[in-house]
Amino acid sequence: MILPIVAYGDPVLKRLAKDITSEYPKLDILIANMFETMYAASGVGLAAPQIGLDIRLFIIDASPFAEDEEETEEDRVMLKTFKKVFINAEILEEDGDEWAFNEGCLSIPDVREDVTRPSHLRIRYLDENFQEHEEEFSGMAARVIQHEYDHIEGILFTDHLSPLRKQLLKGRLGNISKGKVKVEYRMRFPNLKR
Repeated sequence: MILPIVAYGDPVLKRLAKDITSEYPKLDILIANMFETMYAASGVGLAAPQIGLDIRLFIIDASPFAEDEEETEEDRVMLKTFKKVFINAEILEEDGDEWAFNEGCLSIPDVREDVTRPSHLRIRYLDENFQEHEEEFSGMAARVIQHEYDHIEGILFTDHLSPLRKQLLKGRLGNISKGKVKVEYRMRFPNLKR
C-alpha cells in the first residue's frame, strides 16, 4: 500500500525517533509498504518519520545511482544491489574527505541544495530479521545512509545549510507545509487549511 509522505513542517520530522523491537506490530507489512511508497515517489530512501512514525527505521534502494557515470565501476556494481533495511541504526564513525552533493528529499519536494558530508561511515544496525550488522560504507552509499539516518535523528537536509540559504528558502518551505506545491505522489501537509 502506498502511504502518504509527510511534508516539511510536520513535527514528526524534527523528533528523535525511538528504537523498536522484533515485536513491533506488522513490521514486515510496514517495510513492504515503505518500499512501495518510496518507489511510487521515485525515491532512493525513505525513513519512518517521513510516513508519520517516530521509530528508528529507514530503507534504501540506491540502484538508480548505479547508472551515474561519476561513480567508479566498483561503486556502480555495489550500488546496483544496494537495497537494505536499517532498524535501530547507530552511526559509529564518520570520516574521510567531505564532499558536496545536491540533495533533495521526498518530504521537501522541489527543493534541492548542496550538502557537504564525510565520504565514509561505519554503522551498526539491525536488518528486517533483527540480525545485527556492523558495516562500513563510502561514497554514494554513505551519502544516502547519512541522509536517511538524519531523519531518525530529527534532522532534515535543510538543517545542514547556512543561515543565509535557509533564509532564502523560507518562503518555499512555508509553501510546502501549506500544500502549495505540485507533487506526483501522495503527501500529507501539516498546515493545509481544511
